[in-house]
Amino acid sequence: MQMFSIKRNLFLSLFLMSGLLFAQDPIDSETVTVVKPYTPTVKDANKIKQTPKESDSVRTEKRPVQYSIFSVPVASTFTPAKGRATTVERERPVKVYDNYASLGFGNYGNLLAEFYSNLEVNRTDNFGVYLDHNSSQGGIDGIALDDKFYDTELNLSYNSKTRNLGWKTEVGAQHQLFNWYGLPQDANFSNEEINSIDPAQNYFSAYAGAEIELYDSFFDNARGTFRHTGDSYSSSENHFDARGTFELNIADELITTNIYTDIVNGQMGEQFLATDTYDYTFMNFGINPSLLILRDDLTLNLGVAFFYSQDVENSDGNFYIYPKVTASYRLGGDYFTPYAGLEGGLQQNTYYSFIQENPYVFPGLVIKPTDNEYNAYVGAKGKLSNSISYNFKTGYESQFNKALFRRNARANDITTENYAYGNSFEVVYDDVKTLSVAGELNVDVNRNFRLGINAEYFNYSTDNQVEAWNLPDFKASLNADYQINEKWYTGANLFYVGERFDQERIASAGEPSMNTISLDSYFDVNAHLGYRFNDRLSIFAKGSNLLNNDYQRWTNFQVQGLQVLAGATYKFDF
Repeated sequence: MQMFSIKRNLFLSLFLMSGLLFAQDPIDSETVTVVKPYTPTVKDANKIKQTPKESDSVRTEKRPVQYSIFSVPVASTFTPAKGRATTVERERPVKVYDNYASLGFGNYGNLLAEFYSNLEVNRTDNFGVYLDHNSSQGGIDGIALDDKFYDTELNLSYNSKTRNLGWKTEVGAQHQLFNWYGLPQDANFSNEEINSIDPAQNYFSAYAGAEIELYDSFFDNARGTFRHTGDSYSSSENHFDARGTFELNIADELITTNIYTDIVNGQMGEQFLATDTYDYTFMNFGINPSLLILRDDLTLNLGVAFFYSQDVENSDGNFYIYPKVTASYRLGGDYFTPYAGLEGGLQQNTYYSFIQENPYVFPGLVIKPTDNEYNAYVGAKGKLSNSISYNFKTGYESQFNKALFRRNARANDITTENYAYGNSFEVVYDDVKTLSVAGELNVDVNRNFRLGINAEYFNYSTDNQVEAWNLPDFKASLNADYQINEKWYTGANLFYVGERFDQERIASAGEPSMNTISLDSYFDVNAHLGYRFNDRLSIFAKGSNLLNNDYQRWTNFQVQGLQVLAGATYKFDF
């Protein structure tokens, strides 16, 4: 069947081709011989006129048209006014007062008082007075000893600013009272022993300082402070800290030189389980030259620090060299700026700085400087949008003789000192290396709402100590402020502190027993609310530890529960 179809198609194709050939040549074939080639010519063309001649048999002429206007006068009383530029409505500037007083009361007998006054002596000089008081009558549940505290500071200052320079001097005094109320919870003390303990420790401090800043000079600024610190146990410390900065511009490059002088001399009133006192004197001198290089989006600071430290009591001197190098590059404008650094320095520890960090130390601390060998870090900062900024950093730090707070041993039947019942802390030193990862996020939704979140993770490596005592492995906080309207405002502060380690020790005639203990992490919520009646008077309420968590900042030192404080602030001018 397929073969027949192919033959049929072939036959039809031949038939059609034959018909076409026959139709194209119906006459006989004839041979044509061309004698002369064909030469075409073009005939002259005539241009067609754009306006052809009229061929109409009838022609009509246009008649002239005359226009006339019927005008009638109209009376008008409209008088245009002169134009005037539109004025922008200005906001009333906020009145700034030179003085204010604040007073608040709360449960646990908490009292908060502040006073500040700025008196204008003349156009360039001002005299300031600042008084700050924070106290509590205590009352923590389950505490056998008195747990009240108060902290009072008075500061007097005089400052002057002229066209060429500015300077400031200040003197002040501070009195702090804290109690060693943190008795071990598993210890069984008789009522007689508890009644014999006087846990009060008073700290006294007086200071004087001055600073100067020159606006058009290679000598940029200088400042110095002298502070005397003492306590109820005859401890005494004198600390002088001064530094100056010189800036020189050479070939459009800024060369900065910092000079440091740090001298501390003191005597501890007592030694734990010893009769001798502890004397210390350290003299530290340093210089830090650096070169600042600015190239478009690159900022590079190349510096080095040289320090010499003299331990006068032990006739021992040491020389230190530290890197001071930082760099940043605006890779994505304000949105992405990576940075890195390698920095170090000598940190002089003092009795005053220790009691500000941990007021429950005993009056026999060992004082010496910390050698911050280096701190290497890399990070990035910038903006995710016009209202959101960020900063992320990771670093690795090496420190020699880093100060760590460790709970003192409980001296059973050996001594009757008020701080020798496991209710105070000592300072031990160790070589510590720290790996850290940190992040920060700030949100400015508008002028009325601001939010800040930060967190940091730590990993410690110690040389001699079992753990990095009382250092947390994680810290995080959240701060928020919200201006509800013109009258109302509020805010909150939340923070989290991770797990820490301390040591449980019992001193005895033989070898003391030592056990590592863990302090649980804690979460604290604080908030405030305020109302402004006018520019002068406002009231406020503050809440602390709103979750009423029973946590310990230091071993056996429980904090107060839910705290509520309310008060008022008044601003005025003399």
